[in-house]
Amino acid sequence: MEATAKAFLRLVQIMDELREQCPWDKKQTIHTLRSMTLEEVYELADAIDAENWVDIKEELGDIMLHLLFYTRIGKEEGKIQLEDVLGGIAEKLIKRHPHIYGDTVVNNEEDVKRNWQKIKTQEGQKTVLGGVPKALPAMVKAMRIQEKVRQVGFDWEQPEDVFSKVHEELGELKDAVTSSDKDSIEEEFGDFLFSIINYARFLQIDPEKALERTNRKFSQRFNLMEAIIIQKGKQLTELSLKDMDEIWDQIKKEEKNKTS
Repeated sequence: MEATAKAFLRLVQIMDELREQCPWDKKQTIHTLRSMTLEEVYELADAIDAENWVDIKEELGDIMLHLLFYTRIGKEEGKIQLEDVLGGIAEKLIKRHPHIYGDTVVNNEEDVKRNWQKIKTQEGQKTVLGGVPKALPAMVKAMRIQEKVRQVGFDWEQPEDVFSKVHEELGELKDAVTSSDKDSIEEEFGDFLFSIINYARFLQIDPEKALERTNRKFSQRFNLMEAIIIQKGKQLTELSLKDMDEIWDQIKKEEKNKTS
């Protein structure tokens, strides 16, 4: 613990020195840092997806620096102090975990989530969905919305019920496509995606992770197909869709043979 505290204070000191002496660091504001912070978070997400602990360690350090950067700027503005930030999250965690720091009894993680929501409401959150950030990516936001309403009992009971809803929304999307009404198609497509994400939640699958897995698989296959075509002295644009499909199917077949 002593070594951890020493390392943390060293980083705080370096941040202070950079803010006071480096022309670039002196120029930054909370607004100029925002996009860079988002980029760092996505870089961490990439490292997590790859389970690359070397990169995870590096990206965590980058994000830690950004957190201290915001805190330093807040201190200069007379808005926040580092000890208040650290103390605030510590007190929040203690208050929201009465099953650890109090007498509350829980049986599972769902009880913990319900207690968490109840405490947040008592703290002044006016609505169940009030804590869902507006800037979240739509897929992540859908998951958070569904998790939030589940905590107050507004949820399907069985996965089969959700799957039936998926089929219902797909039917409504087909009807909208038939009507050729763009606004209606967009609305029904959104409803269909929301229901699919809901079903993923019931299957205990992260839809974001699942989609990214497919993105990577598709990209790897496409890149391999392109490399095969180039080795034959041709370009993608010179081949018909049928020709490309034949190579694509062969790549899939070879992948299947490797895993079987």
